Amino acid sequence: MKTLVIEDDPETALYVTEGLQKHGHTVFWAPTGTDGLEQAKAGDCALLIVDRMLPGLDGLALVKNLRDHNIQTPVLFLTTMDGLDARVEGLDAGGDDYLTKPFAMPELLARANAIMRRTHLLGLADEQTRLRAGSLEMNLLARTVTRSGQHIELLHQEFKLLEYLMQNAGRIVTRTMLLENVWGLTFDPGTNVVESHMSRLRSKVDRGFPAALIHTIRGSGYVIRAD
Repeated sequence: MKTLVIEDDPETALYVTEGLQKHGHTVFWAPTGTDGLEQAKAGDCALLIVDRMLPGLDGLALVKNLRDHNIQTPVLFLTTMDGLDARVEGLDAGGDDYLTKPFAMPELLARANAIMRRTHLLGLADEQTRLRAGSLEMNLLARTVTRSGQHIELLHQEFKLLEYLMQNAGRIVTRTMLLENVWGLTFDPGTNVVESHMSRLRSKVDRGFPAALIHTIRGSGYVIRAD
């Protein structure tokens, strides 16, 4: 598997490269954000490992640029910034996971493998890459969302949130389940990150339509039901 490591610290880059190579990855290295963006756009890498703080172009701007150009290569962020706000910022920019420094190679490998398992849907049949709830449809391959034929523009994290809801259509999902499966958090950060994202998602999915699809179940969580 081809992996591009975009990391300005040579020691970290070497550590990551050697660890990945031992597990069958073909690794390329870009020491700056500008170089990384160029290689990410030109290459056919299956995974990008991106440092947040990069010379030339920071990691957030790099990933946003890729997503704006509909390049959906999976991204694992590496960073010393371990706060919740930084994690959410990285995921909202288009990252698929977030690993704080210092880290152990087994955890990086586990996170990389988990990302790739989630993206294996790209090789599935068309009917397996679409989720539907009534008039709402998600195309996981093209990363598009429509309702009654009307296109709905979602940010990266909103897409992941809706995907999880639709994978569990008709079932109540709790706040804890969302934090763990959408944000990768195994603890409650004590903020309104779920509520704020859910509010924005509902305004995009339900506003202007006669029936709501996303419902709040007081004291339990959220559910998406066909209209």
